[in-house]
Amino acid sequence: MKETTLCYLERDDAYLMLYRNKKKHDPNAGKWIGIGGKLEAGETPDACLLREVYEETGLTLTAYTYRGVVNFQSDQYDNERMHVYTATGWDGVLHPCDEGELRWIPKAELFTYPMWEGDALFLRALYRDEPFFRLTLTYRGDTLISSSLSPSTP
Repeated sequence: MKETTLCYLERDDAYLMLYRNKKKHDPNAGKWIGIGGKLEAGETPDACLLREVYEETGLTLTAYTYRGVVNFQSDQYDNERMHVYTATGWDGVLHPCDEGELRWIPKAELFTYPMWEGDALFLRALYRDEPFFRLTLTYRGDTLISSSLSPSTP
């Protein structure tokens, strides 16, 4: 099972989102997602988070919170455990991303943008400021067929 991180940087009631439109054979192509990527061998989720946010945005996080774990099960893609974070502090200047277009999207408009159906579930949990959560999402192809959300501890 691959492990990944995903972070939503928050500013002025908006999240920094990434429109995936530059990589070939990208399973996220055409969708808006948070900032993140795969853990490297021996890397902790926090270390991966810091590295990926810097690589994709040029920003160094100074204040972030571990918010939940999402387990993806799929008949088409590798199963995945994703560590979800939000961030409210960073240093640096935002730079273009080689994986897609970065844009600050108001939280109230998020669900009008194309995204994975499961992403909308945990984004709603973040928006409601729910406590740490565990979410299991099961996909058949690109279609969400089941989900289970529960509060948990990190």
